[in-house]
Amino acid sequence: WIVKRTGISRRHVLAPGERLIDIAAKAGSAALAQAQLDPDDVDLVLVATTTKDQITPDAAPLVAAEIGARRAGAFDVGAACTGFVAGVAVARGQIETGAAKCVLVIGADALFQHLDPDDKRTAALFGDGAGAVVMTATEPPGRVGMPVMRANGDQADLVFANHGAKVEMAGRETFENAVALLSEVTREVLAGAGIELEDIDLFVYHQANRRILRAVGEKLGLDSERVLDYIADYANTSAATIPIALAEAQADGKLASGQRLLLAAFGAGFTWGAVIVDWGLDE
Repeated sequence: WIVKRTGISRRHVLAPGERLIDIAAKAGSAALAQAQLDPDDVDLVLVATTTKDQITPDAAPLVAAEIGARRAGAFDVGAACTGFVAGVAVARGQIETGAAKCVLVIGADALFQHLDPDDKRTAALFGDGAGAVVMTATEPPGRVGMPVMRANGDQADLVFANHGAKVEMAGRETFENAVALLSEVTREVLAGAGIELEDIDLFVYHQANRRILRAVGEKLGLDSERVLDYIADYANTSAATIPIALAEAQADGKLASGQRLLLAAFGAGFTWGAVIVDWGLDE
């Protein structure tokens, strides 16, 4: 039933004694190594998360210390499952204004610990994970397009978790909103960029579950091979799903420098957003 309804076959969870900042730091260090950059090159560390290890401090300064980014500024970005897209939007603004030249954007969440095993609406959906990208100033600029970020707090009661409580979600209503708003924001960010669906090489949506991915693809008329789907091995890792999907796609040879990607996510709040990026190292 779980595989049929969600597409999820397995998931990863934090090991005993493992912290969110541990997996976030591991992802950040891997991204820097792949980009052939040193921690001292980083001007800003952003960690998109809703499950930091402590109420305070934020995860980002601790992650920056763990990876050796001693001169970087650091703060968390809280937008639930939309957090990574929000982080990319913040990084873009910092780079375009000249406030930073190199930003490490990490999506990391550990929601398994906040699940009720008896709640069939959520128990099988979420896993723990982290992924990261490095964003740097380029010449000419413009490889990250104008983001579209939206929110509707009137529907916050459809997905929520109070302090000390478990995640609660109205599944059907959340599904319907996710499909509608991901489709809407896809068209909105494309219109803002003056391009069409056909101009995008890969659509990288928040990996909530396979039914949402397929429904959005069908609503927009997208070929399935253009919509990344790595839900089976990770489940919904919230802010980490998009960078994990990017890492898996790169490992599978699906990403190539110069490809145009559309990243879009939807999460509790409700929050949702999208951004178009040209993929690849600064060459």
